[in-house]
Amino acid sequence: MAFKTDIEIAREATKQPIQKIGDRLGIPQEHLLPYGHDKAKVGQDFIRSLEGRPDGKLILVTAINPTPAGEGKTTTTVGLGDGLNRIGKKAVICIREASLGPNFGMKGGAAGGGYAQVVPMEDMNLHFTGDFHAITSAHNLLSAMLDNHIYWGNALDIDARRIVWRRVMDMNDRALRDMVVGLGGVANGFSRQTGFDITVASEVMAILCLARDLDDLQKRLGDIVVAYRRDKTPVYCRDLKADGAMTVLLRDAMQPNLVQTLENNPAFVHGGPFANIAHGCNSVIATRTALKLGDYVVTEAGFGADLGAEKFFDIKCRKAGLTPAAAVIVATVRAMKMNGGVAKADLGAENVEAVEKGCPNLGRHIANVKSFGVPVVVAINHFHSDTDAEIAAVQAYVTEQGAEAIVCKHWAQGSAGIEALAHKVVEMAESGMAQFAPIYPDDIGLFEKIEIIAKRIYHADEVLADKVIREQLKAWEAAGYGDFPICMAKTQYSFSTDPNLRGAPTGHSVPVREVRLSAGAGFVVVICGEIMTMPGLPRTPAAETIGINDAGQVEGLF
Repeated sequence: MAFKTDIEIAREATKQPIQKIGDRLGIPQEHLLPYGHDKAKVGQDFIRSLEGRPDGKLILVTAINPTPAGEGKTTTTVGLGDGLNRIGKKAVICIREASLGPNFGMKGGAAGGGYAQVVPMEDMNLHFTGDFHAITSAHNLLSAMLDNHIYWGNALDIDARRIVWRRVMDMNDRALRDMVVGLGGVANGFSRQTGFDITVASEVMAILCLARDLDDLQKRLGDIVVAYRRDKTPVYCRDLKADGAMTVLLRDAMQPNLVQTLENNPAFVHGGPFANIAHGCNSVIATRTALKLGDYVVTEAGFGADLGAEKFFDIKCRKAGLTPAAAVIVATVRAMKMNGGVAKADLGAENVEAVEKGCPNLGRHIANVKSFGVPVVVAINHFHSDTDAEIAAVQAYVTEQGAEAIVCKHWAQGSAGIEALAHKVVEMAESGMAQFAPIYPDDIGLFEKIEIIAKRIYHADEVLADKVIREQLKAWEAAGYGDFPICMAKTQYSFSTDPNLRGAPTGHSVPVREVRLSAGAGFVVVICGEIMTMPGLPRTPAAETIGINDAGQVEGLF
C-alpha cells in the first residue's frame, strides 16, 4: 500500500485565511499580526483583555520513551484537538516550535504527521515567524555586552574565570561545544574558555516560555546570572544594562503564533522543544491564552513522560498555576516491540511476546503520571502493520495498570480516527477526577528534589554527585534559590542515563555531571550522564536530502 508523505499531505491542504481562524476564537482582526496569509501573531493588548475569563480544561499529551520505531506524540496532540472539535467541543491545540537542529539532523519536524498536522508545515519546521532567531539574537547580545564590558575596563569587577553565560545558535554543531574565544591580541578582548549551546537550551528561551507578559519578561531577563566577581557575588544581566535591549528584540517573539490544522482548527505554536535538555513545553502565554478562548486545550510536553511530563507538572504548572484535567500517554505497538528487544528491521512481523515484554516501559509512565494526581488514558497510535493480537496485548496490560488503551487512527483518518479518545478525554476531564500536585514541595533542599525525581520517576537507586556540585547547590540555597524546581537534563531514550537501557530499568544510578542556575527562568538545570546541551549531527543528517524541486517546492523535509 502506497502512503503519501507528510509533506505531500500538507501541500494538498485547503487552508483558510488566518483571520477566519482568529474569528472562530473571537480574536478581532486588528489584534492579529499576519505573517503571510496562513499564520499570525496575537497581540498583547488582546491577551490582556482576556483576564477574568474562566479557563477551559487543560489536557496534556505525553508519551513513552522515544524509540526509532516512532511514537507520534505531536501527531496525537493535533489529532486529539481535531477529534474534540469533531465531537462538538471548542478545542485549541498548543504545541511547541521546531528547532532547525533536529530538522536537519535526525528527528525531523514538529508539526505532526499524516492527516493530523499543523500547517503551514514547511514554514513551521524552518524559520516560521522568526521567534528562535530573536531568542538567539537576544541571548548573544548579552554575550557581546558581557565581553564588551570587560574589554572597556570591567567596572563590575567580573572574574573572567567565573563567567557562566555561554553563546547559542539554533543548529547542531558539536565543534562549538568547547572553545576558546578572544584570541588574536588586545584588540579582540581577553581570551577565555567557553562554548555554545543550542538555542532551545538557552535560558532566554525558558524565560520567554515562562513569562506572563513583557514586564515579567524584562524582569526575568534582568535576573539572569551571567558571571561572578572574585568575591563570588553574582553579576546579573541588569548590571550590564542589557535587559531593555533584549526585551526589544523579543517583543514580537513574545506574541503567540496562531496557525491551523489540516481540518482548519486553531493551533497556537509557541515556545521551545527539547525536554531532554530544556523544560520542553509550549509557552505559558500561549497556553493561558488558549485556556481563555477554548473549552479544551490540548498541549504536549517533549519526549517521554519521564522528562516532558515531569517538567510540565513540576515546572510549568507549578510556576504558572495551571491545573491539568487529564493526560494522554502515546504508545505504539512497534515501540513496545523495540522495548521488548526486537530490531527495527523486524518490527513488521507479529510478535506478541515482545509486545508484552516491552510494555513495562509504558506501565511505568502510567504510574508516574498518576502519581501527580492526574487521570491517564493511553493512545495506541496505530500503524498499518499492527495486528489484532498485538493491540489486544497492549490493551490487556494497560487494563492491569488501572487505565484504558484506545486505538487511534488519526494519522490515516484525521479526526474520524480518534473520536473514541476524544470522548474518553472529555469523560475524564469533566469527572473532576484530577487532584493535581507536583511530586515535591518548594521548601526542601535542591539535592533532595533531584533525588525525588531520580528515585520516584526514574526508579534509580541513587544520585551520584561530587562534593563540588553538592556545595554549589547549598550555595544557591543560601543565596535564596532553594525554592526553585529542578530541570533535569538527561537522555530521552531511557529512564536511566544510559540511552541503550530500554524498558523499565531499576537499580541504576543517576550521575550528575554539572548544575546550572537559571535565575531568570526560575529553576536549576541538572545535567546528567553524557547528555549534551549542544547536539551533533548524525552520520547521515537529514539535511543531505532536503532541497528544492523543479516546481520550487521543498523536498525531503519531514
